[in-house]
Amino acid sequence: MSERFAGRTAIVTGAGAGGLGAAYAEALAAGGARVVAADIRGAQAEATAERIVATGGDALAVEVDITDEALARCSASTEAS
Repeated sequence: MSERFAGRTAIVTGAGAGGLGAAYAEALAAGGARVVAADIRGAQAEATAERIVATGGDALAVEVDITDEALARCSASTEAS
């Protein structure tokens, strides 16, 4: 595992879709970042976070609809605290 992103946290939207978002989340985690896997489909975001943790990374899943600005702000501030 690389340490390029050690000490950093990455919030990746669309991370539960299994496409580019999940690939970015996994690559950032492999680089040492803590990853917040955010997706409107919470179960899929959780699956991405579980894959990251299973390979030694640090991740959590957040179910969020980023098209709802108030909800997205609430999710971001909740995760930051």
